[in-house]
Amino acid sequence: HMENVKSKKNLKFVRSLDSLDWMDLGTENIIHKVCEHKALEPGAIILMHTGTKYTKEALGPVIRNLKKKGYRFVPVSKMIYRNNYRMDPAGKQIKY
Repeated sequence: HMENVKSKKNLKFVRSLDSLDWMDLGTENIIHKVCEHKALEPGAIILMHTGTKYTKEALGPVIRNLKKKGYRFVPVSKMIYRNNYRMDPAGKQIKY
């Protein structure tokens, strides 16, 4: 599938961690799941959904907590390598 994606000049993104917000387990659960996730690291892509019951309430606290930990929020377009990279099996870009 990757060749098809590249041929259409589309970029493939893989989330680093899933907030599991779609499970509707509550605001505190989402905050904990994201802010304490073992895959949380610089460059992480966090999957959160629109239209779920608790995501809107959790978003502000998640952002505040992650900023306190020193993380910044940037558009994905600022994170990706467009040239001279390969994808590892987990979907992470590795610069040559």
